[in-house]
Amino acid sequence: MLNRILSLVGWLGTALVVAAFALRFGFEGKAQWAGYAAWAGLACVLVYTLSQWRDIAGLFSRREARYGSLAVTSVVLVLAILVAINYIGVRQNKRWDLTSGKQFSLSDQTHKAIAALDAPLEVLVFTQEYDFPRYQDLLNEYQYASKQITTQYVDPDKNPTAATQNEVKQYGTIVLNYKGRTERVVSDTEQDVTNGIIKVTSGKQRAVYFTQGHGEKDPLSSDQRTGYSGIADALKGENYTVEKIVLTQTPELPEAASLVVIAGPRTDFLPAEIESLKAYLGKFGKLLLELDPPEKPDDPPLTNLIALAHDYGIDVGQDVVVDPRARMMGAEADVPFVASYPEHPITDRFQVMTLYPLVRSVTPVAGGVNGRTAQPIAETSGDSWSETDVRGLLTERKATIEPEKGDRQGPIPIAAAVADAKIQEPSSLPEGSVVPSMLNDGSKPETRLVVVGDSDFGTNSVLAVAGNRDLFMNMAGWLTQQENLISIRPKEAGDSRLVMTVDQQRLVMFASLLFLPAVVFGAGIVTWWRRR
Repeated sequence: MLNRILSLVGWLGTALVVAAFALRFGFEGKAQWAGYAAWAGLACVLVYTLSQWRDIAGLFSRREARYGSLAVTSVVLVLAILVAINYIGVRQNKRWDLTSGKQFSLSDQTHKAIAALDAPLEVLVFTQEYDFPRYQDLLNEYQYASKQITTQYVDPDKNPTAATQNEVKQYGTIVLNYKGRTERVVSDTEQDVTNGIIKVTSGKQRAVYFTQGHGEKDPLSSDQRTGYSGIADALKGENYTVEKIVLTQTPELPEAASLVVIAGPRTDFLPAEIESLKAYLGKFGKLLLELDPPEKPDDPPLTNLIALAHDYGIDVGQDVVVDPRARMMGAEADVPFVASYPEHPITDRFQVMTLYPLVRSVTPVAGGVNGRTAQPIAETSGDSWSETDVRGLLTERKATIEPEKGDRQGPIPIAAAVADAKIQEPSSLPEGSVVPSMLNDGSKPETRLVVVGDSDFGTNSVLAVAGNRDLFMNMAGWLTQQENLISIRPKEAGDSRLVMTVDQQRLVMFASLLFLPAVVFGAGIVTWWRRR
């Protein structure tokens, strides 16, 4: 009688467990009752199992049962390991990027932009539903990197109201909402998405003025040798505006000028223009001064601009830096590659080469000038030297190091930076000047100056070489006191195609159509002969 009752308890427990599943997944709002039924069913099954302990123990005493138990235990352990791996995989994002350029890993710039988020960033992707996966691979990485980022995917065809509210006019639009500000990106590349985040989080555009009138590089020109349109596009991508200015026509630089760039003037600045620059720097201005060595033996010296750099503790050499190692990279000796960067915020964790077509030395003055002490930020190799016989180098294209004539053995600094937190005396400032006591982010304003012995490193022809673009943008970020923009930016996917000559293609064809089949056929004959 007792056994019959316990048997009914066991069947009742099984029925309650089945009912729990039915209530949980078949009826909405019945989850609480499903829990009660599941616990009651498990209790009944446990009571029945304990009542049958003798039979169970006898079953496991048999040899077949022991082998079966071992097999069942092994299967359970394997399943448990698989469940644990999947559980960890869902909650931990760990990927190994084996591509040469780390194309599937977020760049240093992206991590810095994300780390600066101090409020939720809403990312809305408006594209057709079948195209969602194209964006998910990239944007999931952003979400893994910061809990401040939430992503939502919207099909404009199925939800036209949301598309209208967010002013979406085409498929593939990413809308970024942050602190009441909105930015739209029509791209699925990391560089464009990160630039959009920088724009929406900064909330303020900074103006960069390129001086003109002395043969400087043109930020609107797409010419490969003299154009700076690539730099202009990069600046615009990081929330700068790009303007041109002629100091003889606008003697006083605008108050809105966050940075002034003098990119490779061929003639010297007039004294009045130098005074305008000094007045601008005296109000915590920022200047990037790129002074090329002469391209022709009779080019006039840039005396006034060189004197301005000296006032801030930087000597610009009357020389050309020569590096025989450049020939190993397929370049001339006067086109050095640089891979050495002294410690400075501009080159923090910067470990890529940069290229400088015809560059002069830029050396910090020992002990500084007027209390301003500059620091080198880029140096050539130890095999290089500064060639003072510029006329001989330009006419005969030959150079040998001659210390007795003033040549210096490398490493040679070719770029330097200086910061000055002191303001000029009020009497020396133009009437009506407004001097900021603090920047918007609470940091202390400084006069900042970077001098580079070459302007060609930023032209369209070499901007994509190694780290040229990153170094220029890092200079702009440091000069405008936006250290969060100093980083290594996303790289475009490289071309990994295998290019073969006609003879190589013919060899591959014969190897695949004749040689490999012949090897397989021969191995078959040998095997048949041995078995015979």
